Amino acid sequence: MSQQPLPEILFVSHKYPPATGGMEKQSYELIQGSARYAKIHKLVFRKNKESLLTFFFLLNHRILTLLKAHPQIQVIHFNDGLIASFALSHKGYGHLRKMVTLHGLDIVFPWAFFQKRIIPKLAAHYDKIITVSQATADAAIRRGIPREKVYVIPNGVDTEGMDRGNLERSDLQRRFPQIAPGQKYLITLGRPVQRKGFSWLLEEVVPQLPADVKLFMVGPFQKKTGLTERLLYALPKKFRSLLFLFLGYPSDQAAIRRLLKKKEIKDRVIHFGKVPFSDLKLLLANASAFLMPNIRVDGDMEGFGLVCLEASLAGTLVIASEIDGITDAIKQNKNGILLPSNDAKAWAAQLQELFFNEEHFRMAALRYQEYSRNHYGWDKMCRKYVELMLERRLVSEPVLEVQK
Repeated sequence: MSQQPLPEILFVSHKYPPATGGMEKQSYELIQGSARYAKIHKLVFRKNKESLLTFFFLLNHRILTLLKAHPQIQVIHFNDGLIASFALSHKGYGHLRKMVTLHGLDIVFPWAFFQKRIIPKLAAHYDKIITVSQATADAAIRRGIPREKVYVIPNGVDTEGMDRGNLERSDLQRRFPQIAPGQKYLITLGRPVQRKGFSWLLEEVVPQLPADVKLFMVGPFQKKTGLTERLLYALPKKFRSLLFLFLGYPSDQAAIRRLLKKKEIKDRVIHFGKVPFSDLKLLLANASAFLMPNIRVDGDMEGFGLVCLEASLAGTLVIASEIDGITDAIKQNKNGILLPSNDAKAWAAQLQELFFNEEHFRMAALRYQEYSRNHYGWDKMCRKYVELMLERRLVSEPVLEVQK
């Protein structure tokens, strides 16, 4: 009996390694993992080979060329609202089922033209619109995308890569000699964009921490004001805000820089900047808690909360704002603790309790780690995507293995 040919799917992404970031990771894992269940083709941007402008300019032609070579392709998937918007002008493949994943900012971006003209076209043009969280789905529906077209598929996470393994406190002291032996600390991770709430945390919560506790910050950070930043701040505020959002520019960086100079804060906080992955695992594994203090920002949102899951899988207690897509990643008292956003009193009280009953929360973090490991994974995400694209349930086992 001859084996049925695998269904064929084309993935199109301008967020892909060697570029780094949450969307790049999600796109990579989606394409690689889906190849276990279907025949996959991909057109992805690689910044070490061409410019992004060239990639977008040639995209329609490349899609048509690939479809001619592989006429059995049934579905085309675009990895975010930006590239999906650009593809609205494409010609020649209207016979395919077309899908797009929305991550958050690509639906709430506060440009009037985008909201009034582009979103209705996305709603009409794409057969299925996938969102990475219920919060993103709600935002899409509020903007007129038909509810019946919207499907929620939460992002996955590497359930093995963040495991702490044999990391010991002594390893931390050797790698970070500026950390005192036995130092209790909290940790944040991420780009210093305003919605992350880092400057709010520094100003409103850090001064209320116990005297023997420090905050360690990890992520891209420029300690000095650069020329680009000066030029951007010379622009009109409204235009500057749109540009910050579009570029993913570190809009909270200047405020963080200013706050780190304040006497009541500077001795309580160390910003390490970007660190290697192995060092990040060390810092997470020995932290009392990972904090994600997001705040509400008009025209922006946290689409999911992948970094929370990574911290949880490292065995770190996660304390996060109950806002946006974070609530799809963290479930209250199952794999973390959710607190009201922008409520300094609630955050200070929770952190005081954390250090008053450390053993209780250490054991809770281990339970939370197990929940995250059991409920989130890239393969679960990929199966849901392929099932939605092919409009049928998959067999229990993958049809083939893929070498990454």
